[in-house]
Amino acid sequence: MKEDRETGLIKAKNEWVLSLDADERVTEELREEIVAVLSKQLEYNAFTIPRRNHIGNYWIRWGGQYPASQIKLFRKSKFKWEEAEVHPRAFLDGGCGHLSSDLLHYTYRDWGDFLKKLNRQTTLEALKWYKLSLKDPEKARYKMNLIHTLWRMLDRFIRTFFVKKGYRDGFIGFMVAYFSSLYQILSYAKYRELKKP
Repeated sequence: MKEDRETGLIKAKNEWVLSLDADERVTEELREEIVAVLSKQLEYNAFTIPRRNHIGNYWIRWGGQYPASQIKLFRKSKFKWEEAEVHPRAFLDGGCGHLSSDLLHYTYRDWGDFLKKLNRQTTLEALKWYKLSLKDPEKARYKMNLIHTLWRMLDRFIRTFFVKKGYRDGFIGFMVAYFSSLYQILSYAKYRELKKP
């Protein structure tokens, strides 16, 4: 959550921060690579780390789920997150390098956990757009309408399952693509609820 990340950053005492979520695990190979990288004179202020996303024990290799690199290692003074309820953007002052060792991300315990998180994330997404509608109604109307939402549903499924080869993960790949498209319509439905007078 945004508040947890911000609190952790404030309390961090070292120059370099490795930011991990509760469901992420550092491999021995990644630990050794980080130690080696930080022992050098660095030209970068942050590094992305590839992540192996899992449903249960299954590593999702396709559909854009791998390497799914994110900035996880950074200089505290050169990095900040966007103020957003869901999917905040990272802002970095300076260059970004890339590590090659994987971070294990146990994203979902099972399909029930997937749906639970999907429900929570779409609620936050709807709230984000509702707040934007109060500040910039025109932009909100352009992005959050039924036609645009249906297009995004179709586009998300096609890109995840076909373009990014989610089909190579079989039924699991299909479900990931389906839930990815479902994210769009659920967010829109909840946004409409918030907009009711």
